[in-house]
Amino acid sequence: MITANYHTHTARCQHAKGEDKAYVEEAIAGGLKVLGFSDHCPWVFPKEYVSRTRMRPEELDDYFTSLEQLRREYARDITIYIGFEAEYVPDMMEEQRRLLEGYPIDYRILGEHFTENEMHSVYTGFPSNDASALQRYVDLVIEALETGDYLYPAHPDLMHFTGADEIYDEQFRRLCVYCKEKQFPLEINLLGLVESRHYPSRRFWKIAEEVGNSAIIGCDAHTPDRLSNQKYIRMCEDWAAQFHLPLVQMLPNFGTK
Repeated sequence: MITANYHTHTARCQHAKGEDKAYVEEAIAGGLKVLGFSDHCPWVFPKEYVSRTRMRPEELDDYFTSLEQLRREYARDITIYIGFEAEYVPDMMEEQRRLLEGYPIDYRILGEHFTENEMHSVYTGFPSNDASALQRYVDLVIEALETGDYLYPAHPDLMHFTGADEIYDEQFRRLCVYCKEKQFPLEINLLGLVESRHYPSRRFWKIAEEVGNSAIIGCDAHTPDRLSNQKYIRMCEDWAAQFHLPLVQMLPNFGTK
């Protein structure tokens, strides 16, 4: 049974459901000792563009106020961290840094859903045989992790490359080797596994097995019940066992005390 989950969303991202408090209570019911909230991080977009997959900048105050209150309320039962799942898009990072300045962010996990400005980019989870897009994805994930700003790559196999196996192997092996050397665990994504998405990908995790990576289970909870459903969590544990991946249960203490 896992003791920590660092991949938890809230209804602010527009595609998750449930009150913040319900996520905390389900995490406690499921035996978690650490719950990290990591809703989709806002970007600074032109006023005429509204993203449908992330919180709006004006929701940041409510996000932190609500979760800090829950952290105090449930302090005896669970450790709560407040962070974001965020892309790394180099030419947008400075504006985002200014937007988030002053907020007590405990951590980020890297979810590279887009490799460019969302307004002009294609979701990396869409099928593509474009080898240059795969290379850019891997380049950016490595560049992001090099900054030291991210705990680990969420659903590292999100990029849905449908081209030649040798290209897939070359690029994702490069990512796996980097994460192995730098000791970043790779996320086994519960949402993708339970919903039979294209990730977790057997092609990817076979490479991770050969490289000798470690893994971490990320519930990617968009509803509170995903934090306490032991059947689903066992599915992830079985996935790790199938590919002989040592599981990281809990990351070293960090964040706001």
